[in-house]
Amino acid sequence: QVQLVESGGGSVQTGESLRLSCVASGRPFGRKVVAWFRQAPGKERALVSYITWSDGITEYADSVKGRFSISRDLVKQTVYLQMNDLKPEDTALYSCATGLYMTERQSSYDYWGQGTQVTVSS
Repeated sequence: QVQLVESGGGSVQTGESLRLSCVASGRPFGRKVVAWFRQAPGKERALVSYITWSDGITEYADSVKGRFSISRDLVKQTVYLQMNDLKPEDTALYSCATGLYMTERQSSYDYWGQGTQVTVSS
């Protein structure tokens, strides 16, 4: 079992930054990957980024490359998503999830957090 709790969301202006945190408890290292997904109103949930616990392999959606950075702290069992140069189109509910495979497929992630809202206004 793994529990995930996100925090760090909020309301910001275009161009500002936020750092999201995903704290894992239980047996987080039994899963290989931690990912951030986001779902905007009226849109499908989509992968933003993922990172592997063991060696820090990362992947990003094209829409956030160069602006977002994912990292992990093994001692704190926490994955961070640093979001810079935020745009209105980044507005969404951001959720972290963990699973065994490095993939964008949501169905491969078997533990999810409750999400944290990010709102970017112009």
